[in-house]
Amino acid sequence: MEKVKHIFKKEFKAYFISPIAYIVISIFLLIIGWLFFSTFFLNRQASMTRFFSMLPITFAFIIPAVTMRLFSEEINLGTYEILLTWPVTFRDIILGKFLASLAFVGVMLAPTLLYAVSITFLGPLDWGPVIGGYLGALLLGATYCAIGLLASTITRNQVIAFILGMAVCFSLTLLTERILYFLPDILVGFFQHLSASYHFEQIAKGVVDTRDILYFVSVAFVALYGANLIMQEKK
Repeated sequence: MEKVKHIFKKEFKAYFISPIAYIVISIFLLIIGWLFFSTFFLNRQASMTRFFSMLPITFAFIIPAVTMRLFSEEINLGTYEILLTWPVTFRDIILGKFLASLAFVGVMLAPTLLYAVSITFLGPLDWGPVIGGYLGALLLGATYCAIGLLASTITRNQVIAFILGMAVCFSLTLLTERILYFLPDILVGFFQHLSASYHFEQIAKGVVDTRDILYFVSVAFVALYGANLIMQEKK
């Protein structure tokens, strides 16, 4: 774990060395804040439901931009070979980079807690769904970070890594009731359980089900395991 911790610190600091991190956080807060408060006063409800309903689609675009450089940059610049000389395994490297990207998502989400605090001045806020929503947001963020990291191991081009990661995350997000409505009933249940939006919405309601947690953990594990296999193959 000391090796993972060292890689985590290195990657997490790297986010804030360049202005990209600040740009991504600013864009995220600007978009999610505007979309949330533009309709908040029309609903006349002290609720964060609208905020959490927009997170899956927003994360599908934002998180691949956060993860696209994790391995693509290493491979493109040639520093990937330097990593191979370190006394670490690919598992250590992947886990350290994954945790760094997830920590960045946590930093990105932290300012939005002010939304919940500000709402309490306007009316009574049910904190159960809020806590569930943020728990679901971290699980959703972890899943999308793992998918984005997997995409970053496939190509040395960061733009392609972003597009691949976004395509997968966007597909998992789009599997909503409106899309599944056009499918035969026999397939609805199957695709519904593949939907990241569906599992996130269940947790965001304040109902923490082990099946929903298992979904996010499983998808993240499969993506990280796939990244490990790809990096082993490149070696």
